[in-house]
Amino acid sequence: MPIRRLPDHLVNQIAAGEVVERPASALKELVENALDAGARRLQIELSAGGIELISVVDDGRGMRADELRLALERHATSKLPDDDLSAIATLGFRGEALPSIASVSRLSLTSRTGAGEGWRIVVDHGRVEADGPAAVPVGTRVSVEQLFGKVPARRKFLKSERSELGACVDVVRRLAMAHADVAFELRHDGRKLIDAAPGGSMLENARLTRMAALLGVEFADNAVPVDLDREGLRLGGLAGLPTYNRGVADHQYLFVNGRPVRDRLLVGAVRGAYQDLLARDRHPVVALFLEVPSDFVDVNVHPAKTEVRFRDAALVRGMIVGGLRRALDAAGHQASTTVAASVLASLRPEQPVAPGWTPMPPTQASFADRQATFVAPPMARAPQYEPAYAPSAPAQDFPLGVARGQVHNTYIVAEAADGLVIVDQHAAHERLVLERMKAALGDGVAASQALLLPEVVELGEVEADRLESRAAELAGWGLEIERFGPRAVLVRAVPALLGTRVDVKGLVIDLADELGSFGEALSLKEKIDAVCATMACHGSVRAGRALSPAEMNALLREMEVTPHSGQCNHGRPTYVKLAKGDIEKLFGRR
Repeated sequence: MPIRRLPDHLVNQIAAGEVVERPASALKELVENALDAGARRLQIELSAGGIELISVVDDGRGMRADELRLALERHATSKLPDDDLSAIATLGFRGEALPSIASVSRLSLTSRTGAGEGWRIVVDHGRVEADGPAAVPVGTRVSVEQLFGKVPARRKFLKSERSELGACVDVVRRLAMAHADVAFELRHDGRKLIDAAPGGSMLENARLTRMAALLGVEFADNAVPVDLDREGLRLGGLAGLPTYNRGVADHQYLFVNGRPVRDRLLVGAVRGAYQDLLARDRHPVVALFLEVPSDFVDVNVHPAKTEVRFRDAALVRGMIVGGLRRALDAAGHQASTTVAASVLASLRPEQPVAPGWTPMPPTQASFADRQATFVAPPMARAPQYEPAYAPSAPAQDFPLGVARGQVHNTYIVAEAADGLVIVDQHAAHERLVLERMKAALGDGVAASQALLLPEVVELGEVEADRLESRAAELAGWGLEIERFGPRAVLVRAVPALLGTRVDVKGLVIDLADELGSFGEALSLKEKIDAVCATMACHGSVRAGRALSPAEMNALLREMEVTPHSGQCNHGRPTYVKLAKGDIEKLFGRR
């Protein structure tokens, strides 16, 4: 078959396949165009998840009749004044969105400038149906109906209306977060889903207000501010506490120069920052805004403009990891408020009788029978408790209060001025040991403590090989091992911070498994964090160990001054704090 030029309508449909994957991608292009036009208010209407209707109305600068016609031609744009693709300062720039959308839908484009008359052009799947004046206010109205209506091969691959609507809402939410000075209103079949008013003149305050409105007050209450400037780059936003996490990574909102992105570099940097703060199957909630010079980033690497490329990727990654770590360090022992809320929700007063049980009326006979057959139980010996006397300072001087007792040799119960604190002693001490180890490694080689009798640990040959190859690194962390036959290693010393109670065999076996699971995929810093976390778990106070009052209070005091002590190394909370008012509600006192 000879080479030939494809007809324009087919070229536009091919371009639509790159730019318009689903209603959400078409909506994204239209909203970005409105924002680039200087809109201060956007009204968005959807029907059937955006499949039957997408309407975007803005109060931006508008377009003349000749500009409307040009906007519907491929590679026509007003966003490259000097034809420099390396310095793009707008959200959209490709010049393909409108003609691509018009080739696979019925599109109505209406606009008016401040000094001109209104004009409307209607295009039905690539064919112009109307081109004439219209009475409209200043701004632009774009209506997209029957998306892929005449392209059944594309339409059948769309998901359910609910799924398509969810993707559309996510697009609007992300753009509304990035542009907190613009009002956004989103309706679906007449029902209002988003109504975000402008946040104010101060950008940072406006963003915080907008994030609280779109992501919920709960997120704002369980996040810490991020603020870092480095080498002409600026990072801001909010980072959720590790104990406020999700099972999927969909709740990570990342922006570069106001553009929502789903970039692997940025996502990886966020994961690295939370490396030893979350379990591997949990994901943090963050909203981060990265501002960089326009020539530092290339946004022309993906048709949907969701991925970017940085001139210095290492600088960006280090900045995100450092900025998040500094923000989370400043949170100290703070834990998510949702932990206590979930505990309170699970607490219910016990019913005095089983539901549906009807007591029999007492009779003389039944009473006599019961009296005759009743045998008093033997007197139970009262349990012995060691009182946890408060230190000389009153409880209100300590955020986590003073220890009042220990339950099941696992949980410390403390009284604070404003409530009750319950601490998981193993989880808390595990975090404290980890932070001590990291601090020691930051100062140089970690100290080791020689075992009185070296311990032989039997392993598989592959696991033994793995540990032997990392012996020098492990020695730097205070763990001294050497090969002892084909299927064993000899442990001569353990990190001094772990003390003498460490389970040497369990530690070495777990380390072999950890080293095998992450292999060479992680950076050295991330490997160190993973190994330290495993060591800390084996060197911490175990559940089931009785603690003296002095030990319990010492643990509480150290938690108060240790970063990240509100969660263990796996992202679980180390303590729950129940406010006094909440406890009173449980007993009907208020």
